[in-house]
Amino acid sequence: MAGDDLLLGRQMPHSLEAEQAVLGSMLIDAGCVKDVMDKLQPQDFYLRQNRQIFETIYSMFSYSKPIDGVTVAEEMQKNGVYDENTTRSYLAQLMEITPTSANALEYADIVRSKSLMRSVAAAAAEITAMVQEGTGEARDMLEAAEQKIYAIRRGRSAQDMVHIGQVLSAVLDHLNDLSSGKVGLPGLSSGLSAIDEKTHGLNKSDLILLAARPGMGKTSLALNMALHVGKTSGKTVAVFSLEMSREQLVTRLLSSEALISNTKLVTGNLSETDWGRIAVAAGALSQTDIRIDDNPLLTVADMNAKCRRMENLGLVVIDYLQLMTSAGGKGYAGENRQQAVSDISRMLKIMAKELQVPVVCLSQLSRANEKRDDKRPMLSDLRESGAIEQDADIVLFLYRDDYYNEASEKRNIAECIVAKNRHGETGKVELKWLPEFTSFSTLETRYGD
Repeated sequence: MAGDDLLLGRQMPHSLEAEQAVLGSMLIDAGCVKDVMDKLQPQDFYLRQNRQIFETIYSMFSYSKPIDGVTVAEEMQKNGVYDENTTRSYLAQLMEITPTSANALEYADIVRSKSLMRSVAAAAAEITAMVQEGTGEARDMLEAAEQKIYAIRRGRSAQDMVHIGQVLSAVLDHLNDLSSGKVGLPGLSSGLSAIDEKTHGLNKSDLILLAARPGMGKTSLALNMALHVGKTSGKTVAVFSLEMSREQLVTRLLSSEALISNTKLVTGNLSETDWGRIAVAAGALSQTDIRIDDNPLLTVADMNAKCRRMENLGLVVIDYLQLMTSAGGKGYAGENRQQAVSDISRMLKIMAKELQVPVVCLSQLSRANEKRDDKRPMLSDLRESGAIEQDADIVLFLYRDDYYNEASEKRNIAECIVAKNRHGETGKVELKWLPEFTSFSTLETRYGD
């Protein structure tokens, strides 16, 4: 019984002194407000009154209002969180007991640390309750547990709702960076300027579907993107290949980087000059942080778990959708298979949002286009389409006329058809196909919709 009383009386980790010192620092020195805002969120404060004061300062800062004891009291009064008897005196007390605003970031670190401890304790309690209830499979429980811990690592809770003011502040900062020229593309560059102009780059939380009939070069285009992001962004790129082995993928990357025929690399028929170029290309590839997993039995949950453990993740590439298995690893046929693919595509979109990175997923097309005179792909050609086109933010199709027509005037020219684009217009761009290097490059010539 005594143990129960002790447990019930135990408080969650917090530091009243640090919370008060952070708030006092912001009230006596508005100059430190921006630095504190970068470190803390309202939910990091344990005491409700402290949380309300911080929320008020957060909102005022977003709208560039002057911040001091008087203005914060007035704002709290407007928002209906003002107590005539205690609020003004408490604000005055905060300013009096704060030793110095020079240590504001140290105080903020203490508040954040205690908040993380509370989040871990809450997640542990939820995981324990989930296990004790015994509902669901062990794999599902593990996925849910990883998701909760990952949300804490990312500095947010999966269940928390965010006030529009917090989102607005981030959006305005991003708009300011764009308009002042601090950043170019909103997203990561694909390495092909013609595609970037249509899609505005590879954007965070986007599911980008790259679809084509076999032999059109969709794996090559995806690897082009992965290589460019790996070389230019300094971020980690995760490549999941359910079809090709990692050796085959690296051989393709080497061919593209060294500009040596893929056939030469496969047969080993290499000259002294070739070996020199290979050495330079291998050095460049080694400098990137591209990670390859060629396990053909991976599920979305497996990929998500692996990606969560990667620091500085920038891009995920999956080759390809129809080869993936559902969470339970079951095989599907007919309508059931269509449902499974729809479930997988939905999970991929959720994964992109959770990881806050673009996910490029390759997809096969049905043979429907081959029955038409104009064999350019359409959204309806997506195999087992279901929810795929709904979940994808961007759908790209690859089409090469010379694949179907040997007399085509457009030898080794590919069309990248932007069939769906949540960030802008749809249309087509032309790319140069370099079959010997299994690579694409941008052409100067383009044409519109």
